[in-house]
Amino acid sequence: MPASLDNKLVVAISSRALFNFEEENRIFESGDPQAYMSLQLERLDLPARPGIAFSLIKKLLAFNDAAVQRVEVVILSRNDPVSGMRIFRSGHANEIKLERGVFTQGRSPFRYLRPLRAHLFLSANAQDVREALAAGFPAARVLTESVLAGTNYPDEVRIAFDGDAVLFSDEAERVFQSHGLDAFQRHESSKAAQPLPEGPFKPLLFALHQLQQAGTPRMKIRTALVTARSAPAHERAIRTLMNWNIHVDEAMFLGGLAKGEFLREFEPDFFFDDQTGHVDHAALHVPSGHVNSGISNPSQ
Repeated sequence: MPASLDNKLVVAISSRALFNFEEENRIFESGDPQAYMSLQLERLDLPARPGIAFSLIKKLLAFNDAAVQRVEVVILSRNDPVSGMRIFRSGHANEIKLERGVFTQGRSPFRYLRPLRAHLFLSANAQDVREALAAGFPAARVLTESVLAGTNYPDEVRIAFDGDAVLFSDEAERVFQSHGLDAFQRHESSKAAQPLPEGPFKPLLFALHQLQQAGTPRMKIRTALVTARSAPAHERAIRTLMNWNIHVDEAMFLGGLAKGEFLREFEPDFFFDDQTGHVDHAALHVPSGHVNSGISNPSQ
């Protein structure tokens, strides 16, 4: 029987999102790919240090056991195949089971998300993330300057999401940006019972919900909605999640307050937001990724 990724949560991730390859990347971006390949080969037996998404990936893989493989992590990288050897060796040294990888030597790898049926793509390359989102895949640009995840919750995968343009569509955000806060509050109050259209990360939230239900007592998932919404606009967000039959464990309706300090207390393994100001501030406190989606990202 052929191998299959059916009924698994599939995460595709670039090497820089998983491991700290910032020194090597500076050489790559200098325009000397041969020097980059030579350095990676020279360091073949030197395991790379954990990167920003390392904690998230390691915890997700802990849902696997000898009987059932519930999560698949695939390296999807602009690296060359030679550098791929070091990535797999670094996975082994860091006790992360990596079996599959696609290495495109400088070309955009996002087209391989479709045969992988990926639920999430994490990359440090903004263009690859934009293309993945445009193709309909949940994707985020990992801020490699983020702090690493904390260690206080070794038995929980903790993930925080912004609402509008991430879990939900940017419908309400468009009203806010066009007509201001009062119009936004009136709009959301009048539509409180009408579910928001889904945003790019709703499929990931649903997949995490399924993984939690089918998972293992050794590892749990704890999710948080962290949004600039406040009452009365909170109700539509909650009712939308209820309509999807998905619950989040925590919800923070911050009314425009900076999110970073609140996220620091939640201690997520990763946080997703569409607005660069929010995600840049969050990166000072937690691993963070920018979702290039919606009206706040006009290049989309």
